[in-house]
Amino acid sequence: MRAVIMAGGSGSRLWPSSRGLFPKQFLSIAGDSTMLQATLARVEGLSTSTSVICNEEHRFVVAQQAQEFGAALTSIILEPVGRNTAPAIALAAFDALDSSDGAAPLLLVMAADHVIDDVAAFHTAVEVAKAQAEAGKVVTFGIVPESAHTGYGYIQRGAESGNGAYAVSRFVEKPGADTAQSYLNDGGYYWNSGMFLVAADVYLAELKAFRPDIYDACEKAYLGKSRDVDFLRIDAEAFKACPDESIDYAVMEKTDKAVVVPLSAGWSDVGAWSSLWEIGDQDASGNVSSGDVLSHNTSNSYIRAEHRLVATVGLDNVVVVETNDAVLVAAKDQVQDVKKIVESLKAQDRSEVSQHRHVYRPWGVYDSIDNGERYQVKRITVKPGAKLSVQMHHHRAEHWIVVSGIAKVTNGDKELMLTENQSTYIPVGVVHALENPGKIPLELIEVQSGSYLGEDDIVRFEDRYGRVPKG
Repeated sequence: MRAVIMAGGSGSRLWPSSRGLFPKQFLSIAGDSTMLQATLARVEGLSTSTSVICNEEHRFVVAQQAQEFGAALTSIILEPVGRNTAPAIALAAFDALDSSDGAAPLLLVMAADHVIDDVAAFHTAVEVAKAQAEAGKVVTFGIVPESAHTGYGYIQRGAESGNGAYAVSRFVEKPGADTAQSYLNDGGYYWNSGMFLVAADVYLAELKAFRPDIYDACEKAYLGKSRDVDFLRIDAEAFKACPDESIDYAVMEKTDKAVVVPLSAGWSDVGAWSSLWEIGDQDASGNVSSGDVLSHNTSNSYIRAEHRLVATVGLDNVVVVETNDAVLVAAKDQVQDVKKIVESLKAQDRSEVSQHRHVYRPWGVYDSIDNGERYQVKRITVKPGAKLSVQMHHHRAEHWIVVSGIAKVTNGDKELMLTENQSTYIPVGVVHALENPGKIPLELIEVQSGSYLGEDDIVRFEDRYGRVPKG
């Protein structure tokens, strides 16, 4: 069995913590580890291999978090554009069959941004599903509902298929409150988890039968694949031509092989800030707090402080989330509309929609600590042994001051070794590079000055991480 972890998506309803270039699946918002790492932990002991499917922009984050966790991924499949779950699973199926030396492997398909508290119960449900998948069924996991939730789609079960699994009678869109309550009272409905177990060849056969256009586009994209360092790149143009469709619409609602296995394991898709309040440890006043929080006469609220003290007085049923460059204050019953704020940020072309002050790179991270007209100041941390690309800039000069560690600097035709409190100046147009040859992180302050300070004013000549020469 191969675990297939889908790590796409922008998590816009969890802004401002979740951003386009660093969305919720890479954050530690539901525990000590990131949501991706928690998903990797969840499949330990179940699968013999693991693949992650992600947006190309997130590839280094996926690789780094898997490495930190200690997971040896079979493949990291890069999507040049998002095309929903049906095409993503098809790519994983082609890849699994390509690397299989025998029977078609089972694919345990999961999202990287779900919470499951009872991992043992999840493993038990997978074992039930495994027998069904080995018999040629397309298995989905139905969450035993704990409330008349209107934010999830539902699955109605049909006749028993054996060993606690049921045929799928129908899929239902997100219901209104009265309908959701009737489903809860009925007892034969489950929340649609978006998790599946299916043999790779069975999935492709069903996809080809019902959506040959998706199958053909994915096959063409996969056949045009190439390996790039740790990543599997598919043919971008072929994949861009693929329809955008979920597995529910493309396969599950059409196939006669659909089976549902009930799962009661403390599941949440963490679709909004209210979800974290629901699954969090509430205090005597019904509050869930994270970080440096002081509250007085505050109740039934979710308060998250990421970088400084957050104090609340006289609030009820609210969400407060603080980051180092934005603060969200919302009524808890309206947090689904946080996406409207994200849409406004996009319309205004504001950087807060896509990135934090902390920006992660394969070599480390930088924090934009100050900026103004014609200048920008960054605190840069370079991992031991890492090296930034050999590059130059057309519009800006840079000053580098080492705070701690050792910097190996290429500055034109000079090579320098700088230590704490030493610095160098790199004029406009000079080819340069920065490397950490030491055993501890290198920290330095970079002061940029010039007429244009955008990240796209980079011309790369060499790069050990396989990034394009320019940009």
